[in-house]
Amino acid sequence: MVPTENGFAPKQGVFAEELNNIRDLSSPDMPRWDLIEFDPLLDSSNISFEQWNLIADMIAEKYDDYDGFVILHGTDTMAYTASALSFMLEGLDKPVIFTGSQIPLCELRSDGRDNLITSIMIAAQGYIREVALYFGNTLLRGNRATKISSDGLVAFGSPNYPALATAGIDIEYGKIRSEYGMGFSRKRFSVKHIRSCKVGVLKLYPGILFEMLESFADNGIDGLILETFGAGNMPGSDQALPPVIEKIISNGTTVVVCSQCPQGSVHLGAYESGAALAQAGAVSGYNMTTEAAVTKLMWLLSQGKSQTEIKILMELDICGELDN
Repeated sequence: MVPTENGFAPKQGVFAEELNNIRDLSSPDMPRWDLIEFDPLLDSSNISFEQWNLIADMIAEKYDDYDGFVILHGTDTMAYTASALSFMLEGLDKPVIFTGSQIPLCELRSDGRDNLITSIMIAAQGYIREVALYFGNTLLRGNRATKISSDGLVAFGSPNYPALATAGIDIEYGKIRSEYGMGFSRKRFSVKHIRSCKVGVLKLYPGILFEMLESFADNGIDGLILETFGAGNMPGSDQALPPVIEKIISNGTTVVVCSQCPQGSVHLGAYESGAALAQAGAVSGYNMTTEAAVTKLMWLLSQGKSQTEIKILMELDICGELDN
């Protein structure tokens, strides 16, 4: 990012110049590294499934050439991309570390220097063999991370899963999970692409007018993430499921229930106000982040799974994204 008259914007070639000014990157103690720069560069607000596929394909192309990979990414959608890659890189057995900065690297107080240097060291050490996100001295599982601050240097958190590592004087690793549910990490490495999918996200609020959502039901969306209250509760009339949500589910749309609470899990049926969702065929997102739920649903839809298979797999741990 460089300053322009319209605010900070990406500029081709600037990053390589900035790296040449960081002396530590050429230290004898620094792992050897190469830079691959995509063209065009994008503000992360403009990242979509197409860029996820490009990143995954580049890792696949270079997979045998490197011990690990560091992905430099804007913070706004970093958790979405990290979550997506965790599903797309089936059988991954090397570190893929996402990082970036809140203050652009060209600025005096940029946090990007330490984030980059430490991420490269973590990627070279090889203890982590999954998609992770390093920021503010903490390494998080990629599909458990969520952005928690727009202006703090500790920009990401993992409310439902402990940090994989913390960086102080030394880099101290926590308990490293060797296997996921369904044997995902034991499979042969391959890329499973994500295609364009019609997936919506709806955050409920008191007094919501469900009739405004008729377009969801009429446009044949593939999936809907419902951000409900607490453990999976939603407003209704006389404890009945609002007709528009019922219509969406009956039309064959996969509806996944997540919680608006950063910490904790969905338990459909724990309260009467949420039981109707389960009875209508919605599935629980348990303690997945919204980012993980969205990208997992898009990934499953892209693999040609049936609706029955998708509903089953959304509630199962595939690569460390949930506890149920």
